[in-house]
Amino acid sequence: MGGLLKIQKGTVEVNNQDLALFSEAHADRFRGQHIGFIFQKNHLISALSVKKNLLMAPWLANMKQDENRIDEVLAQLGLWEKKHARVRDLSQGQAQRVAIARAILNKPAVLFADEPTSALDDYNCDRVIHLLLSVSEQNQCTLVVATHDHRLKSIFPHQVQIKNQ
Repeated sequence: MGGLLKIQKGTVEVNNQDLALFSEAHADRFRGQHIGFIFQKNHLISALSVKKNLLMAPWLANMKQDENRIDEVLAQLGLWEKKHARVRDLSQGQAQRVAIARAILNKPAVLFADEPTSALDDYNCDRVIHLLLSVSEQNQCTLVVATHDHRLKSIFPHQVQIKNQ
């Protein structure tokens, strides 16, 4: 759905753009500008600071780097004081929130979240999921969450359950 794999059948459209028609380079740039990904593993560069990791998201998407936006997102996630910390010095939950900050930084049209709260305590789980809902509402973006986290069941009115057969 996020265009990470070549589409074999049907169409996937984001912002009225058919992802199957893009070259690989165009698809990469489009994803960076219009699709946010929160993976189970954070895929952050541990030797870099939080700020430098976040500055890479708009740079790789060929967008303007906005330090005020970084401050805004970090403050929303309770990480503003960690802006200059190296990722390797963060707790697992803090690193997960930095990965979430990276995913929402460019104000995507679609946000895919794979187990976004699995490494978080109850307080930060609540904070993060409400931030994701708020961001999706503010930006009128579609939020797709894949999770086993039972704390989230009552929050999402539209659910699809996939069961192994």
